[in-house]
Amino acid sequence: MSTKPAAPADKKQNENLGDTPRSDVTLPKQGRGNTARRSGQSQTSQAVLYDLPGLRDQRGEKKEEVFRKKLELCSIIFDFDDPEQDKRGKEVKRNTLLELVDFVGSTAGQKLFTEEHMPDIMNMVKANICRVLPPQNEDFDPEEDEPILEPSWPHLQVVYEFFLRFIVSSEVHAKVAKKFANQNFCLELIELFDSEDPRERDYLKTILHRIYGKFMSHRSFIRKTISNVFYNFVYETERHNGIAELLEILGSIINGYAVPLKKEHLNFLHRALIPLHIPKCVVVYHQQLSYCIVQYIEKDPSTAVEIMQGLIKYWPWSSSSKQVLFLSELEEILELLGDNELARVQDDLYNLLANCLASKHFQVAERTLFLWNNEQLVSQGCLSTNYISSYLPILYSPLYEKSGSHWNQTVESLARNVLSMYNEMDQETLQECTYNYATRRDELEAKKKETAEKWEKIEAMARQNTRNT
Repeated sequence: MSTKPAAPADKKQNENLGDTPRSDVTLPKQGRGNTARRSGQSQTSQAVLYDLPGLRDQRGEKKEEVFRKKLELCSIIFDFDDPEQDKRGKEVKRNTLLELVDFVGSTAGQKLFTEEHMPDIMNMVKANICRVLPPQNEDFDPEEDEPILEPSWPHLQVVYEFFLRFIVSSEVHAKVAKKFANQNFCLELIELFDSEDPRERDYLKTILHRIYGKFMSHRSFIRKTISNVFYNFVYETERHNGIAELLEILGSIINGYAVPLKKEHLNFLHRALIPLHIPKCVVVYHQQLSYCIVQYIEKDPSTAVEIMQGLIKYWPWSSSSKQVLFLSELEEILELLGDNELARVQDDLYNLLANCLASKHFQVAERTLFLWNNEQLVSQGCLSTNYISSYLPILYSPLYEKSGSHWNQTVESLARNVLSMYNEMDQETLQECTYNYATRRDELEAKKKETAEKWEKIEAMARQNTRNT
């Protein structure tokens, strides 16, 4: 029975990403209300409020006119750095945004998603969400520090919800909407993934995935832009807040790749995905990265060779916690590794496992020993009797040493169980390994003794020379 950790909850989430609009926005009953407009050119000046009728009370052209005016008023940007400034204006704008979301949630409301209104819709969305993110704190640690939440979220959340309903609406046709939700807009969306607020990244993830699915002409551009984000992250900054969310989107995208894989997709694996194992903060997004890697192997088993070589190349020998993560990923890869692929990487693989077994950190040794609890690997995979002559001579030494007198009882017990299993499966090979190990140990002891004797003679000669002088 495998002791591999349970499949990540994100895996199912990736498959159903963005199926429905978000439901965590509270939509109060809307009637007639006030809306805010900025006076003059300054966006921090006091808002001027005036009444606009409710959308549900209007008919025909009057409804369209009110809809445009509400979009225009919701394009006003407030300063949330000062909670006391324009409190009434902020409240009115939020209520107007909520009314818009509620209205377009109905079939009748979505009828206003016409080409005529798309410029106003996109202007409102861009005015609110397309902005320069604040500079990052140099001391920020994504593994330990709490994220800095977006102060304008009371407005921003509802704008994202409105735009999500616009994108998923059957009334919005890709051929028309792509002129307004264009590649430049997609670029700005992807840049926003660096936001420190996880709530915003969650909306961006859902929206970008929906855009990818709806606008086929944008797909290649989106993939290339995400690649560029990864290149900059791996080779330049090692600082980006949205790598995990971008990988979640890619998990679904890779799942939809046609086979055989295009050269572009193979280049993406080689240049972007595999090098994502390098950064020190890989633990933050490793779960999503591992899912994408496995998706590639399931699509094209031959990619397992390059993936294995990359994993071994970037193995985090200086970090025991990351080694445990990599071992979990390695186990998933080994389950999919075919005989032809294993033959090309077996020497490097078994040497890697031997070094992990010999690790002085008990968690690394323990996680490696758990591989033998994977029935698939032991019965027909890389740890089966089919390859025992290739790997047992390499692995026997650390297995034997861990089974003898390791301070951690679990590690010692697991190692003993593995040796006991091989004693039943192939006693002849095990005895041969035992003999060779004993022989090498005796040779090493003899060599150590000989070296010690030589040093004693040298020291004696040095003492004699000292006395003579």
